[in-house]
Amino acid sequence: MPSEVGPTAQRLDLLWLLFLLVLALLPPIGEIHKQEILVCIGIFQLLEARIVAAVPERGAAYAVLIKIGLATILINHTGEVSGINSSYYPIYYLPVMTAAMYFGPWATLFWTTLASGAYCSYLYWALQEAELNRDAVAELSLRMCFFFLVAMTVNRFVMGYREQTQRYQAVAETLTHANEDLKKAQAEARRAERLAALGQLSAGLAHEIRNPLGVIKGSAEILNQKLAASDALAKELSGYIYTEVNRLSALVGRFLDFARPSRLELRPLELQPTLEKALKSVSEQIDISKINVRRDYATNLPPVMADEQLCDQVFTNLLTNACEAMNELGGGELTIRARRQDSGSRHEVVVEIEDTGPGIPADLKEQIFNPFFTTKKTGVGLGLAIVTKIIDAHGGAVRVRSEPGQGACFQICFPQAENLQALENKELQIH
Repeated sequence: MPSEVGPTAQRLDLLWLLFLLVLALLPPIGEIHKQEILVCIGIFQLLEARIVAAVPERGAAYAVLIKIGLATILINHTGEVSGINSSYYPIYYLPVMTAAMYFGPWATLFWTTLASGAYCSYLYWALQEAELNRDAVAELSLRMCFFFLVAMTVNRFVMGYREQTQRYQAVAETLTHANEDLKKAQAEARRAERLAALGQLSAGLAHEIRNPLGVIKGSAEILNQKLAASDALAKELSGYIYTEVNRLSALVGRFLDFARPSRLELRPLELQPTLEKALKSVSEQIDISKINVRRDYATNLPPVMADEQLCDQVFTNLLTNACEAMNELGGGELTIRARRQDSGSRHEVVVEIEDTGPGIPADLKEQIFNPFFTTKKTGVGLGLAIVTKIIDAHGGAVRVRSEPGQGACFQICFPQAENLQALENKELQIH
């Protein structure tokens, strides 16, 4: 396979055309066949790039062969006794340099040898007219040596140019990736700032609300007891107060879970039992009779260093979201996977929770992890934000794959236990 040709060959086209024009103005000027061949060489030189692009696998070889053929014909029409005597022998530099620009060193030697053989083929006719003396042999050898010298010199510079280009491309790709990583880091930093501000606001607001809620709840309980034998409407209204206060209290509790730091109680944890426990908890709260649960747990899963209670909260949240999404469509299939994943020196255990629900629109994939963003009518928008916070504190990552109408797959990556020994007693902070 020939190597890809860069701009070097294209820049030489103009020089080659100038070279051909000079040859056309040199004797024999009246040789019409000579001029026609030079025109053919010039036209082919201009069309060469398109021909090679049209036949990428063999185009370069065809180009060298055609140029050898045209050079050989030109030599035949410019030699006095035989083509071997032609002063136009430098025309063979054209196919030789073309091969040097398209191919590697060994292929360049092959094509140069072929071009030299085409030139030496006229020796047969020359020997019919005269003997080959020592000076003629030396001259012929010198010409062929220059063929190889030019071929290898050009090939060396072209190969160096290609290597330099590849290095520049590698550096450019590295810089592109670094730029993308920097943009992601900046986005994460902005998100962390927003989360920190929202967390402080949530904590302060929750503390301010919790105290009056406690007073209202206690008053509602006393009022409900006093109205036990009284008006039914008054009792019903006091029951509403009590129920709604409980709901607000649970909401404030979720705010505090999100906002306040808590201490991770890390210990080696088997994820499969934790997943089963979370699934059982969800099945007791939500009707999953129309949902087919499929488990795909890899054998010999290594443990992870994790907080069991917080991991249970993560899995329960994600499983609840998946089941609720599928129940809106009348059922579906829930797939729970757990497998090991190695990436260089990093060893992870990956949990995937996949549903066949309505999916997530592309423009919402980045927003669903933001606090207070929700598409549910009764949602608060803290569930996935808390999930992200917990997994970040464990040194893991949360990713989502989804196509609208084709369900969603949440992927949670936990570092294996040996990668997380340094995280013991680490505080769970807002990131």
